[in-house]
Amino acid sequence: MELLLHSIQLDWPVLLPILICSILTFAVAIDRAAFYNANKRNVIEFIPRLQKELSKNNLMGAQNLAVQCGGIIGEVTEEAVRIFSEQKKGFSRSFDIASALATRKLEHRLTILGTIGGVAPFLGLFGTVVRILYTFQDLASQGNQSAAVAMGIGSALIATAFGLGVAIVAVVCYNTFQSTVRRFEDDFQLIKLLFLSFVDSEDETSIKSQSGSVALG
Repeated sequence: MELLLHSIQLDWPVLLPILICSILTFAVAIDRAAFYNANKRNVIEFIPRLQKELSKNNLMGAQNLAVQCGGIIGEVTEEAVRIFSEQKKGFSRSFDIASALATRKLEHRLTILGTIGGVAPFLGLFGTVVRILYTFQDLASQGNQSAAVAMGIGSALIATAFGLGVAIVAVVCYNTFQSTVRRFEDDFQLIKLLFLSFVDSEDETSIKSQSGSVALG
């Protein structure tokens, strides 16, 4: 504890950026965890219900189902229903735009965690180098003192440990949240494939009816 207080007292200018990074890491982690939890939906139950409404060509029912679902899954589904009703031929491209915009919402602020995960160890190393330089300077002016050397090196290593700790937390959160974003993207693809299956079935029906008309002619 004495060593920690000594390090904070002497090296607070170089420890301050790491402290700011730690505060940002926890703030972003809490914000993103709350956002993902609020938008979490049971897609396994939602998709069959949506498929049932689409099979009956009940777009109003599909729209209401999307509203009831809510969250980012509901928003993407609502947009999918709108695109399906207005432009079936260009559904895939239009839906990809909608899902990409939704993914941006999901990835919001994640770059902060990625940046901190890469920068924090170097901030800690910088603090360590600065403290060691000051320790050598004190030794040169005061003479060889083993206690001073031990205290200086120990204080220097605290900055490295602090930086590594912040980086580890940031990287773990970043990877976890990226995995969550990928799961949401998989859900978007399921919704897209569901709507495309009905687009393809309508195209096949149209082709068969045209072929029948030509044969009768």
